[in-house]
Amino acid sequence: MLSLVLLAPSLVVFGLFIFWPLYRTFQLSTTGQDLFGRADRSVGLANFKSVLQDPEFGQVLGVTAGYVLLTVIPSILLALVLALLLQQPIRGLRIMRSAFAMPFAYSVAAASVVFAALFNPAIGIVNYLVTSLGFSPVSWLTSPGTALISIAITTVWMSVGYNMLVLLAGVGGVDEQLYEAAKLDGASTFRIARSITMPMITPSLFFLVVVDTISALQSFGQIRLLTKGGPTGHTTTLVYWIYHTAFENGASDYGTGSAQAIVLLAVVIVVTAIQFGVLERKVFYR
Repeated sequence: MLSLVLLAPSLVVFGLFIFWPLYRTFQLSTTGQDLFGRADRSVGLANFKSVLQDPEFGQVLGVTAGYVLLTVIPSILLALVLALLLQQPIRGLRIMRSAFAMPFAYSVAAASVVFAALFNPAIGIVNYLVTSLGFSPVSWLTSPGTALISIAITTVWMSVGYNMLVLLAGVGGVDEQLYEAAKLDGASTFRIARSITMPMITPSLFFLVVVDTISALQSFGQIRLLTKGGPTGHTTTLVYWIYHTAFENGASDYGTGSAQAIVLLAVVIVVTAIQFGVLERKVFYR
């Protein structure tokens, strides 16, 4: 009885903000709406059929996959390099750790505004550097070839600080005796990093791959603020597609939007299950 009393606040929060919205999403996905967005009829699985047969679905799925690859892999690799470098005995180490971790404290809105200014084709510092090197200015956020990359750069900048902190904790947890034994055997710094540090921090790397992938699949703020899904859908991910269907420009197709949200949930579950099935086998739990 006491355990239920102690769990009650958490159960209430989970019920109100997770289970009830999830139930309503499943419920709305099987209904049709009138002009005001009010559910007025049951349509069965018609909304799911409409989503899967939508010509945009393939493009949106491709954009989402590209965005995940452009953000997850670079942010983890960059964080890994920084974590390994910041383990070395160099001057100003604490200041450097704080500086690299600082982007983690920025909100999505603040970071997006900063990068909107940096990528501004007329006054942005990025194009200033590009033209200084003798190249033509680039429309970073309005060109189909660079818009998604620009958003990915923004996301990587926001993510790398947190990833670095996680990896620093992992590297700091490696037994120093292993390093001492390797040095006595004449192992080089690269060999120590490859044969000792990397295997020992695989739990941290696995955690970041899963968490960063889910986070990337749910990204919305930077896309909304920087490109609004454009140009011509080249930065429209699954989350932004849901927003466009259900809310943007006065839209109120909550049934189709809910079906899209369940498709997104299915994608997250499948991708996470694949990661656990494939990557977890390579994790070294000491």
